[in-house]
Amino acid sequence: MRLIQVFVPSNDHDAVREALSEMEVEFVFSDADNNRDGSLANVPVPTGAVDAILDRLYDAGLDEDTYTVVTDVDRANVPNADELADRYVEGSKGKRGVSHTELRERAEGLTPDTATYLAFAFASVIVAVGGLLLDSAIVIVGAMVIAPFAGSTLSASVGAVISDHDMVVDSATSQVTGLVVAYVSAVAMSVLLQQSGFVPATLDVGRIGQVGVFVTPNLLTLVIAISAGFAGALALATDLPVSIAGVAVAAAIIPAASVAGIGTAWGQPLVVAGATVLLLMNIVFINLTTYLTLIMLGYRSSVINNVRKNADISLRSGAYAIVVLLFLVVFAVTVFGTYQHLVFEQQVNDEVQDVLGGDEYSALELVEVGTEYNDASVFSDEVTVTVTVWRSSDLEYERLAADLQNQINNGTDRSVQVNVQFVDYQHAPAAGGTGDETGTGGLIDEWLPLSASSVPLAVRGSPVRPLRWSR
Repeated sequence: MRLIQVFVPSNDHDAVREALSEMEVEFVFSDADNNRDGSLANVPVPTGAVDAILDRLYDAGLDEDTYTVVTDVDRANVPNADELADRYVEGSKGKRGVSHTELRERAEGLTPDTATYLAFAFASVIVAVGGLLLDSAIVIVGAMVIAPFAGSTLSASVGAVISDHDMVVDSATSQVTGLVVAYVSAVAMSVLLQQSGFVPATLDVGRIGQVGVFVTPNLLTLVIAISAGFAGALALATDLPVSIAGVAVAAAIIPAASVAGIGTAWGQPLVVAGATVLLLMNIVFINLTTYLTLIMLGYRSSVINNVRKNADISLRSGAYAIVVLLFLVVFAVTVFGTYQHLVFEQQVNDEVQDVLGGDEYSALELVEVGTEYNDASVFSDEVTVTVTVWRSSDLEYERLAADLQNQINNGTDRSVQVNVQFVDYQHAPAAGGTGDETGTGGLIDEWLPLSASSVPLAVRGSPVRPLRWSR
């Protein structure tokens, strides 16, 4: 529930009373300051009815600039509260949510002042870089908790929905500034670790498991970004804690920005390019999903009509138009590149499984399939596919790489380079046992560094661990 307290001048008293009575809203008038000619109307209403009530009062002649305060109500005895909720909150289109004013305040409240915002961005990236190089998911989660990007990311969509152009521009500026600080901080932290000797400068950071996860866009990372935007919009529009959605937003931003900085410090352009594409994809889809979710919740019926009605030529509208245009360009490029990569990855996975499904390779077990772009561009045709398999025999499988290459070339219409990594293991059955045909009880006598640039297709038996620099 919300309590609307609005000052009603004596001249508007009858019109406001009549409007509230027609809406069947409970209200009480109390005396205002003796120096002011009027009274204070106290109107307890459901959360989603605030805008509807105020709009009706303004239509009745009440000045929109009059003294107005909307506060939370822990408890209120209102006879027709359920009826009001059905009428003004549920509505014919299923609208539910807080008012535009409260939506704006909640979005703005997520972003601290500039100094604090940049300090938290710096701290969260420092923690994330440490977690990535340590290959520790727990430390990375800690970085997400302290990341301040939820407000700056979600407020752009809120501003677009409620037609607050200044909020859109401020959000875009905050996002760019925060990401620049995050990237520079990640580079500085990585260089410091290199120069101090805590991390070997010759380390192949692309082989670290947690780093590899954030190098290449894939379907799962896309789902994370969409879910983060949806959760953020739902939290803003309801009474749910927005901080929970903030962790989801940070999960799509902090690790990718940190990986880009790590790749820069170690001079690996493929890592930088992959993390940058993933970062752009996440930001675009978080903003877009948040905006669309708020629209579906009924916060604005027509974007085009609103733009046409309020279009004017000014410095503010020009800045807003530039932000929107840049977003559309980044969105188009990101969506196209992401779609190209996801389709190609799926085709490669299918072709690899077809080859390994043949009788000739029935003794092999697929561990993972990774793709890397040779010139650091997701639009490139120069791609290396790395296939990692388990084998428990001395067979060399000399034709495997060539068979995989021919199958992938024919299936994707692209010429690719194929690398095959074999993970050998020996099997010693227990005394009196029949043996373990799958090799799950076997002894792995060779650990090989695995490419972590894609999601494993199939893993059977004991997990294969990537080689870590800390060993």
